[in-house]
Amino acid sequence: MQRRTFIQTTAAATVGFAAAPLIKVLGKDKKYTTALIGSGWWGGNILRCAIQAGESKVVALCDVDENQIKATLEEVKKLSGDTPKIYRDYRELLAKEKPEIVIVATPDHWHPLIAIAAMKAGAHVYVEKPICHTINEGKAMVKAARDTQRIVQVGTHRRASPHNISGMQFLKSGKAGKIGSVRAFVHYPGGPGKKTPDAEAPSTLDWNMWCGPAPLRAYNPTMHPKGFRSYLDYANGQLGDWGIHWMDQILWWTEEKHPKKVYSTANRFIREDSTDAPDTQNVLFEFETFTASWEHRLYAGNEAEKTNIGCYFYGTEGTFHMGWLDGWTFYPSDTKKQIIHEAPKLDEPDQQNIAALWADFLTSIKTNKLSMCDIEVGQRSTNMSLLGMLSWKLGRSVEWDGEKGLIKNDAEANKLLSRAYRGEWVYPTV
Repeated sequence: MQRRTFIQTTAAATVGFAAAPLIKVLGKDKKYTTALIGSGWWGGNILRCAIQAGESKVVALCDVDENQIKATLEEVKKLSGDTPKIYRDYRELLAKEKPEIVIVATPDHWHPLIAIAAMKAGAHVYVEKPICHTINEGKAMVKAARDTQRIVQVGTHRRASPHNISGMQFLKSGKAGKIGSVRAFVHYPGGPGKKTPDAEAPSTLDWNMWCGPAPLRAYNPTMHPKGFRSYLDYANGQLGDWGIHWMDQILWWTEEKHPKKVYSTANRFIREDSTDAPDTQNVLFEFETFTASWEHRLYAGNEAEKTNIGCYFYGTEGTFHMGWLDGWTFYPSDTKKQIIHEAPKLDEPDQQNIAALWADFLTSIKTNKLSMCDIEVGQRSTNMSLLGMLSWKLGRSVEWDGEKGLIKNDAEANKLLSRAYRGEWVYPTV
């Protein structure tokens, strides 16, 4: 069976409860007042899972785009019966509503300020990955979580996915042997594209607030909604988006918390559109006991490679592929042994496992124990991606002191751990 056919067949067979109309769960003792900040496509996915869990009363929605917030408001009314208040400024929402839970699903460059403000306002936070745009923002987020003693869950939901959990059990059992290298990758088809002229922002969008602490640049229709990840003022390209999921799988498997040396090369060899993130990137991470690599390209989709996404763990007993839509597969070195495969179990409509991660978040709030994707776990995974981008921008390798959160003997590189904020916005205290 061809890879594409296999993926379509497998995905169709794994439709979870989220594909059906959401039903309010009864009999819950406590409903947490919940607010969503960033009410677009992905924020809506998270909020649906919160509503479905039956332990949230949605009190507020916040977004700088009127079209997004109106659509989400109508859906919340239908799914839960709640009529949340709507806001354009998250600060006003936090001051007036004082929610117990805040979901932060904005573009990346907004995550730190909003998440920290929510923690300081007393809320537990579910923040999307990557947690930040620069490394010191993440350090400030961890500090805020510990200072306020709030539960902070990061949206690296593969830690809650059944096949990822069983795959990690397989790897940690030693059945793949001693692993000396890991290759993480995402390869998507595509082409050069074309330039899209800048334009006047829609009247329904507060573009100045959308840019917030990041540089204010001309609005481009390819940036919002959804396209911001390919613009480096607001995100960190494919490595900052997809990469963090697979960096997280590497750190989940190993006992080590940080790479000690990182080198990246990247470029735009194919793309000719209005974005500025690399279409081709390779990163090498040196750990104490193994080497990891990342590679992506946004072109040349093909049927020559078995899969286009995931991690290959190379061990003395065989090669293990941790995937997404195709589950996991172990290829023994001894060709007389059978290949072992586990199919994925994924929830629709987006073939993710957000509901399980939300359930863990609620359990952590009730027990006051760190969640499976605690902010410090998310910070370490985010740092791997950000270090790759930092090395590429510098044009050289960097030595990382993960415990101190500094690059060794490199003042120029350490300047890139933060960036200047615009206007009234103040960079968070580390």
